[in-house]
Amino acid sequence: MDEIDMKLISLLQSNARAPVKQLAKELFLSAPAVSARIERLEKMKVITGYTATVDYGKLGYHITAFINLKLPPGEKEVFYPFIRKCTNVIECSYITGNYSMLVKAVFPSTAELDAFVGELQQFGHTQTQIVFSTPVPPRGVNAIKRESHE
Repeated sequence: MDEIDMKLISLLQSNARAPVKQLAKELFLSAPAVSARIERLEKMKVITGYTATVDYGKLGYHITAFINLKLPPGEKEVFYPFIRKCTNVIECSYITGNYSMLVKAVFPSTAELDAFVGELQQFGHTQTQIVFSTPVPPRGVNAIKRESHE
C-alpha cells in the first residue's frame, strides 16, 4: 500500500458513495486506475464493506447504551451466537480489563434496555452506561495524516 491507497481509503471513509470519477480527480489518477486500486484493497480485505450511517434517534431508538459484561472463561462459544442474534446490538467487542465484553446497543426505551440487561445477566455481571451525547461520532481513521497530541 502506498500514499495514494491511504488517501483513497480516507476519501472512501468520508464518502463511500463518491463517484470513481470524483475520486480519480482528487487522486490525480484515471478512473480505471482508481477502480483497480479499490478492487485490490477489497481483495486484500483492507476495505471490508460499505455501509450507511444512520441517526438511530430518527428511527425511534432514543437510548444508546454501553454495557460491560464479565463473561466467565469458556462461555464465549455460548455467548457469541446469542449476542449476534440480538438486533439491538450495534457492536460487541471482547476487551481487556475488569470486564471482558463491551456491548453497544440501541433501544426505544429504558424499559427495553432493562429487559436486555436482564438477559445479559445470565452470562455474568453487567455494568451499564447510558449515552447523553456523542461529541465524536463513529468515524474512520485518517489513513494519511497522523495527529500529534503533544
